[in-house]
Amino acid sequence: MESKNGSIQISTENMFPIIKKWLYSEKDIFIREIVSNGNDAISKLKKLVAVGEAEIPEGTDNYKIEVTLDKEAGTITVHDNGIGMTEEEVLKYINQVAFSGAKDFLEKYQGKTDDAQIIGHFGLGFYSAFMVSDKVEIDTLSWQKDAEPVHWESESGTEYSIERSDIDERGTYITMHISEDSKEYLDKFKLKEILLKYFSFLPIELYFTDIEDEKKEEEKPEEGEEAKEESKPEPLNNTTPLWLKPVKDCTDEEYIKFYHEVFFDTADPLFWIHLNIDYPFNLKGILYFPKMKDKYDSLEGTIKVYYNQVFVADNVKEILPEFLLLLKGMIDCPDLPLNVSRSFLQNDGYVNKISQHITKKIGDKLCGLFKTERENYCKYWEDINPFVKYGCLKDEKFYDRIKEVILFKQEDGSYSTVEEYIEKNKETAKDKIYYTDAPAQQAQYVKLLRDAGIEPVVMDGPIDTPFMQLLEYKNTSKFTFQRVDAEVSDSLKGENDDTEANEKLAENLAPAFKKYANNEKLTVKAESLKSDMPAMILLSEQSRRMKEMMRMYGDGFSLPTDDDITLVLNSSNALVKNLADVSNEEDKELAVSQIYDLAKLAHAPMTAEELIGFIERSGKILDKAFGEK
Repeated sequence: MESKNGSIQISTENMFPIIKKWLYSEKDIFIREIVSNGNDAISKLKKLVAVGEAEIPEGTDNYKIEVTLDKEAGTITVHDNGIGMTEEEVLKYINQVAFSGAKDFLEKYQGKTDDAQIIGHFGLGFYSAFMVSDKVEIDTLSWQKDAEPVHWESESGTEYSIERSDIDERGTYITMHISEDSKEYLDKFKLKEILLKYFSFLPIELYFTDIEDEKKEEEKPEEGEEAKEESKPEPLNNTTPLWLKPVKDCTDEEYIKFYHEVFFDTADPLFWIHLNIDYPFNLKGILYFPKMKDKYDSLEGTIKVYYNQVFVADNVKEILPEFLLLLKGMIDCPDLPLNVSRSFLQNDGYVNKISQHITKKIGDKLCGLFKTERENYCKYWEDINPFVKYGCLKDEKFYDRIKEVILFKQEDGSYSTVEEYIEKNKETAKDKIYYTDAPAQQAQYVKLLRDAGIEPVVMDGPIDTPFMQLLEYKNTSKFTFQRVDAEVSDSLKGENDDTEANEKLAENLAPAFKKYANNEKLTVKAESLKSDMPAMILLSEQSRRMKEMMRMYGDGFSLPTDDDITLVLNSSNALVKNLADVSNEEDKELAVSQIYDLAKLAHAPMTAEELIGFIERSGKILDKAFGEK
């Protein structure tokens, strides 16, 4: 072979510096690109052999990729025993960047096998090596009979030399001489970490060798020591990840073990969805529903996206519905329309179809669980409801698919669907769904409703307020939500309520309560209640929601104040009934203060100052009642 020197032909002026700068923000991807190219080279050869276009010597089909670190020499070498290249192919695929080896290859062999799509053995991705290298060398030998080995090298990425190589085995070696500003990649732990990140499930066995470690192993044992038994090198990767197995061949134990291995989560997942789609596109994967440690924990998950078993990125929003990012899992889609750097998606319409199909599969799984394993589905609800609700808010089609299996958790711990709840409470709650967003704080209100035959639902999650608004919008004529402290239900009122007497009682006592509350706008009413409580505080549902929404969007509004509340006095309570006739002003003021604070304590947390006053007053009342005469 004649030695040659020259300049690489790049069709666009100054393209290489632009490419280098563009890729520089993600330097780690150089190792992904070079190893992926080796994987593609092996895939090409396997395809040629499968269609009878190539013959290889017996015993040379033990395909593998080897990454070798030589810290002393300052090099990282990636070797594959794939298709290799002739001098002509090196000149075309390495020097003429505008040509795509994969494009030519696929045009020639498309349809002859069902193997997954190949991005291309070489192309712009190869030049990512120059992000971290002062010099890059290629030694390659084609599978073709009588091919000569080729050595190519370049120190700039634009000027090159080419001559005969001294290798004698099929395949390609890419040797990168790491530059001074990228020496961190000569750290074996960092390099191995990157390899595991991208290639834990590469379909070809991947081996990693550290020359320093090898030299230590080769050192002769000292006198009296036994020579160490030579161990067989183990690949870094698992070439057959669980998502490639047929669903029927996978056990629960395998799914759980795989989850722990990939996500390092000590808790077992609740359940999972195994995706295995061949049409209208090729997609495989497993989506796990993790157990939630607290109500906010599951609001962030991780979906790892792979392309032909090579890791692309976590949580690629273009192909994953936003709500799906609350889950954990992995998706492998060889049909992803990636660009040449394997970093970005193209063809939005196609990607959208993938997203919709994944959403459909999840909806079908949830509906199937509800129908066939309702008891387990109810157990899962506490953990999965943030995901389901968020999905309904973000995707109308998802809501339409799973609306029949949305559950409400009642305060007594049971679960029911929307339709079941409406049917069960239609006589007492009418067209209202009563809920509590603080079961402990609102316990007195909950008890009142339960005593009246109404079972409130628990809606105390971070997205329950917008979710309730969605359900109201979708069921305008059926029901509305009311917090347990929003109104006095007809079911809570006494049978023989005297409206005239109640109005007179409220008018008589209102000034005293307004004075204690220091709120002239306080609304005071009197109702005969089926309760021993002397009074209760109500807060308008719509007023509270509006102000909470304003606060959420940063408009400077706070939660509703005393200006928005109504004090309902229980005219059936003996103390309230007789309070207007108390002549001792001190005793009357004491009773008014205590009644108001008891109502407030059952409604919302007190400030430190209010609580101190309440405790001191309670002591004074006890002293008056039971102290020395």
